[in-house]
Amino acid sequence: MAFPAKRSRFWKPGENVPVEEEIRDSGEFVHYSVLSLQRQQQKLPIYQYKTHILYLLEKYQTLIIVGETGSGKSTQIPQYLLEAGWAEKGKHGIVVTQPRRIAAVTLAQRVANEQNCVLGNEIGYAIRFDESCDSQKTLVKYVTEGVLLTEMMADPLLKKYNVVMVDEAHERNVNTDVCLGLLKKIQAKRPDLRIIVSSATLDAEKLIEYFSDVTSEQDNKVFALSVQGRHYPIEIFYTQSPVSDYVTATINSILQIHFTQEDGDILAFMTGQEEVNRVVSTVISKLKSLRDHKNKLYLQVLPLYSALPAAAQMLVFEPKPNRRTRRVVVATNIAETSVSIEGIVYVVDCGFVKLNVCDPKTGIQSLAIQPASQASLHQRAGRAGRFRNGKAYRLFTEKSFTALPKTTVPEMQRSELLSVILQLKALGVNNVAHFGFVSPPPAECMVRGLEQLYALGVLTDKGHLSRPLGQVMAEFPLNPMFAKMLLESEKFGCSEEIVTIAALLQIHKITLQPFNEKGKANLQHHKFSVTQGDLITLLNIYNSFVNEGNKTKRWCNNFYLNYHGLIQALKIRTQLCKYMAKFKIAMVSCNNDITKVLKCIVSGFFLNAAQLRGDGFYHGLYNKASLVIHPTSVLVRELPKWIVYTDILQSSKTFMRNVTAIEPEWLSDIASHVYTWQNKNLN
Repeated sequence: MAFPAKRSRFWKPGENVPVEEEIRDSGEFVHYSVLSLQRQQQKLPIYQYKTHILYLLEKYQTLIIVGETGSGKSTQIPQYLLEAGWAEKGKHGIVVTQPRRIAAVTLAQRVANEQNCVLGNEIGYAIRFDESCDSQKTLVKYVTEGVLLTEMMADPLLKKYNVVMVDEAHERNVNTDVCLGLLKKIQAKRPDLRIIVSSATLDAEKLIEYFSDVTSEQDNKVFALSVQGRHYPIEIFYTQSPVSDYVTATINSILQIHFTQEDGDILAFMTGQEEVNRVVSTVISKLKSLRDHKNKLYLQVLPLYSALPAAAQMLVFEPKPNRRTRRVVVATNIAETSVSIEGIVYVVDCGFVKLNVCDPKTGIQSLAIQPASQASLHQRAGRAGRFRNGKAYRLFTEKSFTALPKTTVPEMQRSELLSVILQLKALGVNNVAHFGFVSPPPAECMVRGLEQLYALGVLTDKGHLSRPLGQVMAEFPLNPMFAKMLLESEKFGCSEEIVTIAALLQIHKITLQPFNEKGKANLQHHKFSVTQGDLITLLNIYNSFVNEGNKTKRWCNNFYLNYHGLIQALKIRTQLCKYMAKFKIAMVSCNNDITKVLKCIVSGFFLNAAQLRGDGFYHGLYNKASLVIHPTSVLVRELPKWIVYTDILQSSKTFMRNVTAIEPEWLSDIASHVYTWQNKNLN
């Protein structure tokens, strides 16, 4: 839902940053948090619709709520339901899904504070590898959509919930669409189940049509409610001409706001981790050179992205060091929805986003930087109007904005479907091609996903889920290739090593390369490098961290390693070991016989095998793509003849990451049937 600016405003990033003139003190402002809790809740736009929501939920099976960002949907609606008696201790509860882990955690914390209860009792959360809830006490649970899908495997009709609220549905990621499709099927069996679908920018008519054909004895099936108004108004500013470098423009804009605008925190949107870190480090270094200026506000600059350790992510939600501090949060689109960072008044928006895109012909999925949709930009601007009047500075022209697509293409239509098909099969959906997707995926992606699962041994010749392998793989909270590698590890006699590698690969970056110390960092990293490739190098780093480094931050700093990432890998490893124990997979070590580990890696990732050809490119044996090894790989200079990789990064070339050197006969032994289909010559 659009929120137009009061009038068209234009600006130039970097203007009016003073050199000598004194910045005036704008004085204090009444902060949102000083209001009483009851007044805060009553001032939210959603409060005026409380009675309507409760009445409509009694009458209709599905309620679609479209409301402005900051109207209070995510925090207040679950509390209205709780107050109205939609949850019973130990019997039936309310579950609220979020597209992002950090949103589930922070919303649960906030609602627990408003309910004056301990987090994990009446109000809780559950995300991958972490939860704080009680099966007997928790009445409202915030979860990621992936967690809800896992719960459906044990409880297909979700009998322990009276209400399921799918929040931020406009993001339309894969799990959102799968959840909506399954909830529609559940509702046909459970007319008493109530579904709420909410978002600030949502195609309500499409969902009304989608849920209206639910087979049910109840006539009143679906109703859409539009919540008007936002807490505080927002002014939107555009540039008069396009910017040549949005990263530099973002840096200049942050400084411009800091030196010319009254107090209030800043949220800047970038596309990825590298850009976020570049903006953070550059702003900090520029501030040091401007130290003599008389701005009375201290600037605290913090990054926020999904690969950041949980403790580092939570720093942006902690109180500021003092009242005279302005906080700058530089974030990816992780901060676009549901995440309410207190004190944000100014938003700087680069206008771009990094999205998963799958080529239906090759099956290669990669991250690509694309212009954001109008819906996403509305969400971002809405971050500025939650605590007082806000301003959004867009690093593009108003004409460029009107040319953008209204909404983002659903992830289901631009993503590989390996995990989706496995989940649906595990939930009893045998004919996945005829599953009721909100937005059906391309047929090529569906066929490729089925082929890959068959190759991994997950599906039988008749397309049914294999047992026990397929069923067990579906319960692992990992990509099917990782799950296959873990399940095969006992057979190869290296489960201790493989579970470590799997945990490390869930961390975005283990090694660090500070901008001014890349040479030193590379020398230290080289001490762990081996010719077998990146995964064995990661294993060496982990073993040294545990045995020689005694899990200390000082040791990590000496070797330019990500201490928080390694600590997180330890926790994930513990969780994965619990899954291994659950499925009775013995934890055994290869005793330094690395060949066992390499063969086990191939057993999971043989579909990602590639051969070096005379043209200098690697050619994928299954996907037929021309590939190169990523510059950060330890094998970038070795160029072994045969390799497997775990993922692809698309930029100027198609780069393979996390590369492992292998022998071709291993492919013949482990996965010859796959390449027979493709008429490949492995000799």
